[in-house]
Amino acid sequence: MVKNTEINLSTVSRDLKKTPSDAVVIGVGQGTDGPVLLDNPLTAKSAEALAESLKSLGITGAADQIVRLPGLAETGAGILVLAGVGKVAAGAPPTGESLRRAAGSAVRQLAGLATVALAFPTATVDDVAAVAEGAALGAYAFTEFRSSTDGLKEPVRNAVIFTDVAETKDLNAALKRAGLVATAVNATRTLVNTPPSHLYPETFAEAAKDLSRGLPVKVTVWDEKRLEKEGFGGIMGVGKGSARQPRLVKVEYAPAKAARSIALVGKGITFDTGGISIKPALGMGDMKSDMAGAAVVLNTVLALAGLGLPVKATAWLCIAENMPGGGASRPADVLTMFGGKTVEVLNTDAEGRLVMADGIVAASREYPDAIIDVATLTGAQLIALGNRTAGIMGSDSVTSALKAAADRAGELVWPMPLPEELRPSLDSQVADIANIGERHGGMMTAAVFLREFVGKDKQGAQIPWAHIDIAGPSFNNGSPYGYTHKQGTGCTVRTLVAYVEDLLAAA
Repeated sequence: MVKNTEINLSTVSRDLKKTPSDAVVIGVGQGTDGPVLLDNPLTAKSAEALAESLKSLGITGAADQIVRLPGLAETGAGILVLAGVGKVAAGAPPTGESLRRAAGSAVRQLAGLATVALAFPTATVDDVAAVAEGAALGAYAFTEFRSSTDGLKEPVRNAVIFTDVAETKDLNAALKRAGLVATAVNATRTLVNTPPSHLYPETFAEAAKDLSRGLPVKVTVWDEKRLEKEGFGGIMGVGKGSARQPRLVKVEYAPAKAARSIALVGKGITFDTGGISIKPALGMGDMKSDMAGAAVVLNTVLALAGLGLPVKATAWLCIAENMPGGGASRPADVLTMFGGKTVEVLNTDAEGRLVMADGIVAASREYPDAIIDVATLTGAQLIALGNRTAGIMGSDSVTSALKAAADRAGELVWPMPLPEELRPSLDSQVADIANIGERHGGMMTAAVFLREFVGKDKQGAQIPWAHIDIAGPSFNNGSPYGYTHKQGTGCTVRTLVAYVEDLLAAA
């Protein structure tokens, strides 16, 4: 069901002319005194002439700027591309994220060409990995539902990275990781971009099986009968208003010598009308993306399995379609969640936390070292942090590690508090808790609700937990930028993979 565009990644360390390509890309930085031509494989004479021409060519070095020039004989390519890397400090190399974005932007904008040589400054294996990852993320397209692709440009199929560290022993592993992680991000994007006419609970569960084929993972699916029988009242309460009944999908990667264990819980609302508390029509089409959290946790576990990391990782995909049908939950209904806690539903458009609560309880019963839930949970996240920065809340030990991992991965997250005064606003007159509370700071209030369902470890302490709200950064309604395309972004997959790597390194 999920068709991914893929790019071939390779490296070259010497004569670019011997490596045929359609275009050679070199970087230009935005210095304090104007554009700066970055280290490149051109001859000294060519590089000097080019550097002197930058201003007259209108080249600034700003991020996302690319300028095509006729190719030079010494590169063996018909096109020379100058790609902006953004601001650079005097004498300092570009950061890994600057390289990642510049490579992704160049490859994205050079769609239509088959092979592109990327000659950014890459002094380390990490630099090469950043360029490779950016290129793989930039080479994405979603055309599955077009009757014809006439007039559309095919993504770049081959990226050759010029580097002085091409012979380094760790390079192949770094390229493999870049390719696997980018594949996971792109698969997440494709699931998010798939229309709700085609992606609904049953087909999402099938997609999880399809994507898992060939990997050492076990997939278990709860249908509506099993969900009802076992008491998953949150998922059933949200999903019963739709003719397309809900699903819970467990994707488990459990290598024999796992050093740590982690549970990832994802919100999978394949379409969100708001239910009886129906949303305004304007912008409702974007609600096909309300399953992004489930797509993220699914593909994170598959990436960890592909990388063969020694961690037990389990994804819980809490999947439902929130529709205002005759069986839909009403405001004032009380649902009994998995585990027995009761919730008064005051607003059926606060449905994500209901399905997530069931998943968090189920995850807790396996006593993982940490639980991380990922959800497009609140509009309040956009108000607080905008369209590109996710909010993270929960146990300090997990949120601080997630922030460090996100910084390393090049994704934007920001820790937010969970003030104790928010909890009383969730008190219910008839049930254990209500599904909405204090409107101001609603992102944090939603996280306080979820915290109520995090279980205890075998010693009786609450399992370390974090909640990531990706309502804004999961879906790009603006113009493409860097390696980010329009619509589904696949955000947070790279952060979670980096988090697990850091967890294992610390262990």
